[in-house]
Amino acid sequence: MSLAPRVVLVHRITEYEELVARHGTHGQAAFFLSSRGRDIQEIAERHRRTRQALTEVTSAIPLTWRQTRVERADLDRFLFAPEDVVVVVGQDGLVANVAKYLAGQPVVGIDTDPGRNPGVLVRHRPEAAGKLFASTQSGRSDFDELTMVEAVADDTQRLVALNEIYLGAAGHQTARYRLGLEDDGGVVEAQASSGVIVGTGTGATGWIRSVWQERGTRLRLPGPTEERLLWFVREAWPSPATGTSLVAGELAAATRLRLTVESERLVAFGDGMETDAVELTWGQTVRLGVCRERLRLVC
Repeated sequence: MSLAPRVVLVHRITEYEELVARHGTHGQAAFFLSSRGRDIQEIAERHRRTRQALTEVTSAIPLTWRQTRVERADLDRFLFAPEDVVVVVGQDGLVANVAKYLAGQPVVGIDTDPGRNPGVLVRHRPEAAGKLFASTQSGRSDFDELTMVEAVADDTQRLVALNEIYLGAAGHQTARYRLGLEDDGGVVEAQASSGVIVGTGTGATGWIRSVWQERGTRLRLPGPTEERLLWFVREAWPSPATGTSLVAGELAAATRLRLTVESERLVAFGDGMETDAVELTWGQTVRLGVCRERLRLVC
């Protein structure tokens, strides 16, 4: 007998909840903000809309289905099952946060604040939840298979991200390493920089795009479903021992960027989640490229 689908509602603590937790009461939080020229009502209203969206989505779950909730901070300790339907209620970035923990489960993005969120990944309103649940099980759903990026270390540590992976020193000090492309005839360059970013087409709406714009490069930004990545070295420093000739490029599906650590400790993390990082020490090698898994985002 097959299990009934389980809806996993992914959400995060709102700004309002964080403020009240820090200051003890609504009144104290309001006083704190007013002393800095801000009004708590706007933040409280966004909190209300988020809670209303969670309630509306929950009420649309079929009675025979199972359900559970997981907060963003607990994602690295939560076990997703093959039969799950993952519903992200919040901002676009929350979809990216959950992507690395999935293995082909359908993802529905619910926008709690239309107009404030770009809606690139949270594409649906709460009132559409019922139809979306039905379509995921009937096979009528259309999906975008979004490309992801992975970093694999020589000790088998592996990191996956939807937008981008950053590799550098913890605290963003100078990172030292040797960098090269695996299909580039063995050309390797010693570098000292603020780190390396490898991003996807989905990430091209965020951090990787800002770097791309600053560089004024002729490299074409990839599309979200395209099996191609862009990589950039941040603030490479020229010296007698370090170079700046390999600072940007693209990675096709089978191409890998290879980095060998020459610092005491570097970290790699994806989509801004520094608390779930891979740690690398002197002499270790990490390969970065297109991930074989995709995020199945309901259109």
